[in-house]
Amino acid sequence: MSTPNQPTPDTTPRPGPRPGPRPGPRPGPPAGGRPAVAAPHTDLGDPHQFGRIDQDGTVWLITGAGDRQIGSWQAGTPAEGMAHFARKFADLATETEILEERLSARSGDPRKTQTAAQHLLEALPTAQVIGDVDALHARLTAIVERAGELTGQVKKQRAQARAAALARKEELATEAEKIGAESTQWKAGGNRLRDILEEWRTIRGSDKKAEDALWRRYANARDAFNRRRGAHFAELDRERAVVKTRKEELIAEAEQLSASTDWAATAAKYRDLMAQWKAAGRAPRDTDDALWARFKAAQDVFFSARNAELSERDAEFEQNAQAKLELLVEAEKNIDPAADLDGARRAFRTFRDRWEEIGKVPRDQVQSLEGRVRTLEKKIRAQEDSEWARTDPEALARAAQFAERAAKLTEQAEKAAAAGKGSEAAALRAQATQWTEWAQAAESAVGER
Repeated sequence: MSTPNQPTPDTTPRPGPRPGPRPGPRPGPPAGGRPAVAAPHTDLGDPHQFGRIDQDGTVWLITGAGDRQIGSWQAGTPAEGMAHFARKFADLATETEILEERLSARSGDPRKTQTAAQHLLEALPTAQVIGDVDALHARLTAIVERAGELTGQVKKQRAQARAAALARKEELATEAEKIGAESTQWKAGGNRLRDILEEWRTIRGSDKKAEDALWRRYANARDAFNRRRGAHFAELDRERAVVKTRKEELIAEAEQLSASTDWAATAAKYRDLMAQWKAAGRAPRDTDDALWARFKAAQDVFFSARNAELSERDAEFEQNAQAKLELLVEAEKNIDPAADLDGARRAFRTFRDRWEEIGKVPRDQVQSLEGRVRTLEKKIRAQEDSEWARTDPEALARAAQFAERAAKLTEQAEKAAAAGKGSEAAALRAQATQWTEWAQAAESAVGER
């Protein structure tokens, strides 16, 4: 029996812990009071539509199936009792609305949402609340059904996600195996294997057993790549040690040649040493630059000495060029074979002797200077040819022979005409005319020369 002026103990089954976090913070307590119960978004309506409290404190819930006694109220006025049981209904409505929002937002596991809704639904027939229980029952039933549908969808999506994750890891494992077995791009291959590992760690939800097998494939491929890379660089280190020894030998040769003054031959030897240096390859990174500095220093000693001597020689050659130019200008001015061929010959021989005595000139001036000398020499030879042609006895003899032949043919033509051989005489005269023209041409050629 209830104690007077005390509410009947609440024996309503309470739902278990609410699954998952609520969607957003619940309202905090008002200043100076106890925490307020968050009001549901659903309009709860007037509680008097869904229940009453009799004068003796009996509490009734009105449902579509009829009125149901849910308890007794002795702790205050009926109005206070109605507010008490309406608040308890509001709590259930809030719980329901949270589950609805969770489903709408697709947050959390729908199976847990379904379990929570089913728990509330089972507790609803004995709940000591006043409100639209029938509507709440319908909403919870809809949540259970919808959560069941979503559970199937989530299960399917998760299966698809697992398949996709497994397929992607299969692709990554295959790529890693190809790199591990074939790649010789050591830096790029190593970077790609690290990128694969980073992506691998971001892929979730694959089958554990299958993933373990794929992981072993990746790990084995990475190990194979690292072994091949290590072997490659170990061999490279051995090769570079051989290169170091070879370059030290070349440095010794270069240092022996550095004091040579046989400029052309030694320069050729240095070119050969440089070719051998390039063909040798690279020594270990920490020594190659130092080896090159020693090799270059030996070359610099030789080429600095050679360049200094060549600079001195070039200055001498420049003076020679100036002297030859002055000599040439004088010769071009004074040597005139047309006026005095014999004098021109003597002057040119003297010019040549002095030209050779002066010595060498810079290479870039040789062609122009020698070209002007050849021009002067050709001028003398042309005059010699002209003089020879003018007095050539062979040419004069040929002209006389042509004239003599023409005279004989003319004599034969006259005899033939006297004998009445007109046609023979005409042919002989034609021949005589031809030989006469040749004789005249020969004589003219000699005169023109």
